[in-house]
Amino acid sequence: MIAEYVSKARAAQQVLAGYDQERIDGIVRSIAKYVYDQAEPLAKMAAEETRMGTYEHKVLKNKGKARIIWHALKGKKSVGVLRVIPEQGITEVAKPMGVVAAVTPCTNPIVTPMCNAMFAFKGGNAIIVSPHPRAKKCAMRLNEAFRAILKEHGAPEDAYQTIPEPSIPLTNELMSACDVVIATGGMAMVKSAYSSGKPSFGVGAGNVQCIFDRGIDVRDAAKKAVDGRVFDNGIICSGEQTIIAPKDTFDEVIAAFKENGAYYVDDPALVRSMGEKLFPGGVIHRDAIGQGALKVAELAGVSVPDGTRLIIVKPDHAGAGCVWSKEKMFPVMSAYAYDTWEEAVKIAIDNLSVEGMGHSVSIHSNNAQHLDYAGRTLPVCRVLVNQVCATQNGGAFTNGLSPTTTLGCGSWGNNSISENLFYTHLFNVTHVATVKPGWHQPSDDEIWG
Repeated sequence: MIAEYVSKARAAQQVLAGYDQERIDGIVRSIAKYVYDQAEPLAKMAAEETRMGTYEHKVLKNKGKARIIWHALKGKKSVGVLRVIPEQGITEVAKPMGVVAAVTPCTNPIVTPMCNAMFAFKGGNAIIVSPHPRAKKCAMRLNEAFRAILKEHGAPEDAYQTIPEPSIPLTNELMSACDVVIATGGMAMVKSAYSSGKPSFGVGAGNVQCIFDRGIDVRDAAKKAVDGRVFDNGIICSGEQTIIAPKDTFDEVIAAFKENGAYYVDDPALVRSMGEKLFPGGVIHRDAIGQGALKVAELAGVSVPDGTRLIIVKPDHAGAGCVWSKEKMFPVMSAYAYDTWEEAVKIAIDNLSVEGMGHSVSIHSNNAQHLDYAGRTLPVCRVLVNQVCATQNGGAFTNGLSPTTTLGCGSWGNNSISENLFYTHLFNVTHVATVKPGWHQPSDDEIWG
């Protein structure tokens, strides 16, 4: 089956390779516009099939990602001559990679296939999607729609295909048979992608540490952090995971979180008991993933008021040996107090050393020296400042990060890139090098002086 899919994809890709920029961009725009226009029914399907996250937030995600990714791709060159650098005698020419294998997660069953398809088509590639089994209905809905879009543009439908009954063996076979792999999912799948023998782009585990500096608008920062942590019930890899706040303003910070629907637990025995229930055997409770705060509280054996949006726990320590140091894929945050900025950064690093190294840190600060220290010290690929990390870390109109659904975590996260995956990663570039005009070889004194 995989061999047949790949054969059809290669034939379709040869046709796409002959399209000009305008025709390619027309297809890419239509992919995004479909998800934007159908955001509500697609969100409903995703929420019902995966049983994770919230319908309302999935609508926002579908609209937001479709909007910003197309805006970022619109007018960008990806076909033929990219640029000419006369003074260097260099001409850069884009060439498709071929067939893209995309492994997509159940946490983002709509926007990840959309994003991957847009990037693939932008470079003149075909794409075959292997969805998470828990999101195969969503995947097949997109498959039907995207193939219809290709047909409307007079393009071969087989440029987009989906494995209807995905499995690990089929996914591994697909990754080995295609030309390049995008693996957005668990670490085991990412490792398989890098073992496929093909160039691969993977992701690392999220565990975004959120540091609050002194001298900030505490209420604004707390609202941003809560909005990020509860977005889609906490399944976003860029969602804020911790509160790392100054000891002298810690109570004020927690109070600001309570104003936004947080319930605070600082009893050591109860915090330990909750950890044992939500991380049985040190592994995240599957039934808690993507559930609301009330359901998580029930699983954790703690009573919380109706209307609670977020649960905050205060562990007795950070780093190794504490389950709260891990990524929490539900609306729970852990809280820590610090004396100095250096201590705050160390708490973040201690937790990242357990899980999430390479991904991201969220900071609320107006202190340039503190931001400089954090940027130089933290082992992450993104430090997002004074923003909602969950929704803006993957690119936003507020920042210059490339809009994407795949966030590279560098060597820290065993990834090949330390930036947000973008369309530029999905085409090859031929460099035509002619003799530089007016070239000369510098003297030894010029070279070594």
